[in-house]
Amino acid sequence: MQRKLTITLAEDVYDGIYRTVAKRRISKFIEDLVRPHVMDTSLDEGYAAMASDRNRETEAVEWCESLGGESDETL
Repeated sequence: MQRKLTITLAEDVYDGIYRTVAKRRISKFIEDLVRPHVMDTSLDEGYAAMASDRNRETEAVEWCESLGGESDETL
C-alpha cells in the first residue's frame, strides 16, 4: 500500500531532483534514499552475506543432504 506525503523542499533542491530524476520518478528516488534509514534491513543483509559465501553454502547443502538418510529410529 502506498501513502501520499507532502514535503517542502528548497527550490534549488527540488530543481536538482527534477533535473536528475524527472518529475514522475521523484517519489521512487526519495523512497530509495530514505528506506535504508527507516527500515531494519540488517537481517536481509546478513542472509545475503551468508548466501554469497560459497564455502558456507556448500557446507550447508552437504549438511542438509546428510539429514535425508536419518529416520525416527536413529533419534
